[in-house]
This record gives sequence, C-alpha cells and structure tokens, in this order.
Amino acid sequence: MGLKLFVGNLSFAMSEEDLRDLFSQAGTVQSATIIKDRMSGRSKGFAFVEMSSDEEAQAAVDQFNGKEIEGRAIVVNEARPMEKRPDRGGFGGNRGGASGGSRGGFSKNRF
Repeated sequence: MGLKLFVGNLSFAMSEEDLRDLFSQAGTVQSATIIKDRMSGRSKGFAFVEMSSDEEAQAAVDQFNGKEIEGRAIVVNEARPMEKRPDRGGFGGNRGGASGGSRGGFSKNRF
C-alpha cells in the first residue's frame, strides 16, 4: 500500500484542517489536500491524504473507509495514478469527432 490515500464522498463543508485532525487519529499526516473547483473554489467532495508510513495508511483505511463523517459515509483507499481516459481530448472518442465536407473527415478549410 502506498502512503497517499484517496478520500471520497466528503462533506462540502469539511476543511483541510478538519481532514488533517480526523486522519491524525490513525497516525502522522504529512499532507491533507481537498480538491476544489477552479472556477468556484468549492470543494469537489474528495481529497488526498498522505500518511507517514504504510502501516499508518493501512490503519487509516481500516478505521475510516465506510465511516460516517458529517452525515456522509466516506470512501478511503490507496490513491492510484490517474489513468488516461479515451473519452478525453483529441478527436473522436465519445464526443463524435470533427467532420466536414461531403465525404466526412476533415475539410481543407477547417485548419
């Protein structure tokens, strides 16, 4: 298990200080970061917490995964690297792609 944990289904009212205080019950918290919307600054309802050791990270998962905090059952598990999703960016994918002209494909005048 890694030291970085994903914490989901958080109350939008929870602060990073609240999160740090909560997870300190399982060990030493290196960092606690609530992910926020760039435009509004509001919490997106999830965070990342970094613990000092694998043992403390596992203790936090065991202690808090599924526990009700501020009226919500939070999800706590090992953070995994973000995977590239096929429906993001570029042409095609689930967004339909770009087309033009009578034969489909790209029109010379579009670029």
